[in-house]
Amino acid sequence: MRFAHLGIDARHKPRLAVVLGEGAIFLDEVMDAAPRDLQDVLERGDDEVARIRSIVDAAVSAGREPVPVSGLRHASAVLRPPQIIAIGANYAAHSDELKLRVEKAATVFSLWPNSLAGHEGTTSWPAELSTQVDYEAELGVIIGRPARDVSVRDALDYVFGYTVVNDITARDLQFSEAQWSRCKSFDGFTPTGPVVITADEIADPQDLWLTTNLDGHILQDASTGDMVRSVAEIIAFLSRSATLQPGTLISTGSPGGAGYSRKPPIFLGDQATVTVSVAGIGSLTTYCRIL
Repeated sequence: MRFAHLGIDARHKPRLAVVLGEGAIFLDEVMDAAPRDLQDVLERGDDEVARIRSIVDAAVSAGREPVPVSGLRHASAVLRPPQIIAIGANYAAHSDELKLRVEKAATVFSLWPNSLAGHEGTTSWPAELSTQVDYEAELGVIIGRPARDVSVRDALDYVFGYTVVNDITARDLQFSEAQWSRCKSFDGFTPTGPVVITADEIADPQDLWLTTNLDGHILQDASTGDMVRSVAEIIAFLSRSATLQPGTLISTGSPGGAGYSRKPPIFLGDQATVTVSVAGIGSLTTYCRIL
């Protein structure tokens, strides 16, 4: 199943919908006591997903016509995550090109919730704050139930679903400060979506292809199989010291091909369009504006 937060336009609050092909069914139109967002679904537990699936299937069988997604506005695929955790230096090629060390333990930092943005949204930033804004295609993982001290073998059982993340980064800030949260947490710097796809539809999170297309040019092109630490290893590592709550979003790192390392460097400019994709999940487009 594919979930998205969709609205008619910027004036209307996004509503939770199930995406079926090119259309969507808003849950508040077919369900009593419908969940207001994906976080609500997760907090209600596994039975809620089964209830949604049954009701949506019945609505479609009864002739309910999905609303075309093309006429709707996307909000972030996650709206109220209890935590956004990012993993740095998780692809050897990316670490090499940025001259980052791959430590024995994972590099972990937080992203701020104000940075969340939706598919086909506009992300803007002041030129005086950064002139080196970069893209990073990443696989996003959403935790489905409390995970505490889980094993690598069992870790994927705690995953609700997957999404696409563009971990936009102000490189000049990143390399001038000791921590990475601020340089990656400008308003709109974490576009997420367009959907969250449930884990049962992804056979192996280490067998997905990631790409970044900037203004018609492919700049990242790699497999999640190239991760230094797998999704299961990341979850097991994080859960050793803290309980991962339902709805936690983990951004699992970016492969090689960053704009910063290119000669000459390629950064996100004014009027640029960047699309990051994960095969089997979807493509996430962001329009860039420099103030």
